[in-house]
Amino acid sequence: MNVAATRDDRTESVRRSVAAVWRMESAKIIATLTRTVGDFGFAEDLAQEALVDALAQWPQTGIPKNPGAWLTTVAKRRAVDRWRRDERYAERLAGIAREMALGDDTEPPWDPDRIDDDVLRLVFIACHPVLAREAQVALTLRVVGGLSSEDIARACLVSTATVQQRIVRAKKTLSAAGVQFEVPERLEFGPRLAGVLGVLYLMFNEGYAAGRGDSWMRPELGVEAVRLCRVLAGLVPDASEVHGLLALMELTSARFPARTDVNGDPILLADQDRRRWDRSSITRGRIALRRVDALGRGRGAYALQATIAECHAVAHTVDDTDWERIVVVYEALGRIAPSPVVELNRAAAVAMAVGPHAALRLVDALVADGRLARYHLLPATRGELLARLGRRDEARAEFEAAARLAGNERERDLLLRKATAITLRT
Repeated sequence: MNVAATRDDRTESVRRSVAAVWRMESAKIIATLTRTVGDFGFAEDLAQEALVDALAQWPQTGIPKNPGAWLTTVAKRRAVDRWRRDERYAERLAGIAREMALGDDTEPPWDPDRIDDDVLRLVFIACHPVLAREAQVALTLRVVGGLSSEDIARACLVSTATVQQRIVRAKKTLSAAGVQFEVPERLEFGPRLAGVLGVLYLMFNEGYAAGRGDSWMRPELGVEAVRLCRVLAGLVPDASEVHGLLALMELTSARFPARTDVNGDPILLADQDRRRWDRSSITRGRIALRRVDALGRGRGAYALQATIAECHAVAHTVDDTDWERIVVVYEALGRIAPSPVVELNRAAAVAMAVGPHAALRLVDALVADGRLARYHLLPATRGELLARLGRRDEARAEFEAAARLAGNERERDLLLRKATAITLRT
């Protein structure tokens, strides 16, 4: 019995390790495989098969020193096995041989338009113009961000079945169109750029506040989104929205070190130790925002959000924050990129600038609108406002409703603690 329990514990430990490796390495593995096999969908299938092998073998053999390399190697072997049944086997194998012969010491001629980052190449492929914008976002978040269909559905405010259908169709479309693992021409950057930025934005948001699981944040995903955006900013230095998104990411990621306690529980903005905020990241974000202004095209949607993040970054306390300016910026954002989430955030800012009565009217309008019916932050925000107004029974009910909608365990626990605290005060 003890032996079986130990074996089960070891299997569960390996399963968690495999999941962690996949979260951190899947994009690089799939990017490498896509470059090798020349087919996006085939590369993901190979990576998934290697993952199944890891789940079967690692409980017996132990986790390898370089699990990402192990998964990549196993996936390549599976590709070779499949190609042996393919009439183009010799041609494909020769391609891999040429790639290996080049080695790491071969330095190609410098090209200012070249994307040297395989993961960013993968993002550009997934954002190919043959795909609809919704399919671009779903596919890239799945393959590059490592998000589940449920995570993507929550981020995009659609059903899980819809996301799954979009991903399947997107991979079939890319395969049918014969899209290669290659750098798009400079003239093609523009049509793909909006999709790329949208995906990086959603990747970062998932890193900032994970939609599901037992960790409130996925900092490695957020950091990777920042890294990719920095590469992109160097590639297209005259694209103001790239710098706007980079500014938003830098200013927001500065708060990462202060957003959880030693147990991994959430620390909300009002309670964070601002001395722990990353000042170098704040500096980089403000420089990126100045770059947007220097380009002279005005601040777009990402830069406006970065403006709000800057207001938080420069304030010494919550009360010291320029909430009136934040409300105005949200109003501008709502005009150029209207969404119910923007309106919800504006309501929260109005509560700080004017008071909870005015904010509650805005939130009640969103409740009546219905588009955020499954969005847990709507009842959570309403609960905060009701608590400030002394309507404790209603506030408790809202926090409990928000907890039922929350997919993240840490956030669910936080909301339930708020509901309990309201009860104890009554």
